[in-house]
Amino acid sequence: MMRGYLRGRLRRAHTASWVPRGISVLLTLVLSIGLFIGPSMAVAAQPHSSSTEKTQSDQQPPPAEFVILFVLEGIGQGALKAGPMPVLSRLVEKGSVTWSATNPTPNLRLPSVASIITGLPVEKHGINWDEFDFARGYPRAPTLFDYMDLSGGKDTAVFFMDESLYQLARPEPYIDYQMCGPLRPECTSDTVVKYIRDYLVKGASGEGYGRRILDLPHLLLVHFPEAGRVGQVNGWKSGAYHQALKEVDQALGDVLDVYRHLEMLDRTTVFVTALNGEGDRTTAKNGDLPTEVPLIAWGLGIKSGYRITHPVSLLDIGATVMETLGLETYTEWDSQPVEEIFRDPHRKKRASKGEQAHGR
Repeated sequence: MMRGYLRGRLRRAHTASWVPRGISVLLTLVLSIGLFIGPSMAVAAQPHSSSTEKTQSDQQPPPAEFVILFVLEGIGQGALKAGPMPVLSRLVEKGSVTWSATNPTPNLRLPSVASIITGLPVEKHGINWDEFDFARGYPRAPTLFDYMDLSGGKDTAVFFMDESLYQLARPEPYIDYQMCGPLRPECTSDTVVKYIRDYLVKGASGEGYGRRILDLPHLLLVHFPEAGRVGQVNGWKSGAYHQALKEVDQALGDVLDVYRHLEMLDRTTVFVTALNGEGDRTTAKNGDLPTEVPLIAWGLGIKSGYRITHPVSLLDIGATVMETLGLETYTEWDSQPVEEIFRDPHRKKRASKGEQAHGR
């Protein structure tokens, strides 16, 4: 800020000293150019420029200001038939969806979430265990949260519902973490929604929590694992599993209602995925649940009623979130944005030009 102010002062000082000496020459040049090109050509040039700017503006809708990423467990296409999930069904109907996004292997909670936030397969980010291990430390690979801050100063809030995910909670000034887990009986989807509501309302008020992040998060990552936990214990056809699906769906709707109440929803894009789908109890105990999971996108800039046709991996979520927020990053990620879900037909063309400019 100070450098810009000084440059402005120097520029104005230079201009002020130059104008008195060159004013006559400047006026002569202006009059000569005006007489040469004629008034009709000068007037015709102006509308052409504004028309071009308007066309470009129409072709480039503003990116989303906020992104919500819901990470579920025990959810596949069969879940919509197993229990009443009106919120998820509406997101599928009005958004873009695939039910065959692939999950990295091993198909375990901690490695899968690590792949989502680093954009790397397990063999590259190195987290192949599934319990919090203090001695192993945090992942070394940069995360989606790091790139959001570096590319656009964007903040993140993360709500994890499992203690193993402490392994990914590397403290940074641009990330707020809140965590609970099954060891705490009060840790339910409903409780997490209350935490989120309180957090966002305080952020919208400008009061914050007295921490270093006082603004509304540009990315809200929410982990709702309860349907998967209940399905593994009680079976995927049990009444308890059906009830868990209903509660998770209600939690999704409640978070969206908070955004709607704060008048943020029309500036938001929502992504829903899962770490695993439904599977029988035997395979569940071996951590061998189906590797094909949903990826659902809905909201600002997303095609409605669209079926994703190209292969998609959970690794692609990070780059897709960056693309949604209008951020560009050139990294060693294996993550690629899922371009076909966006309504803007020129988005991919602009991204290609950006890559060429950076020598990619």
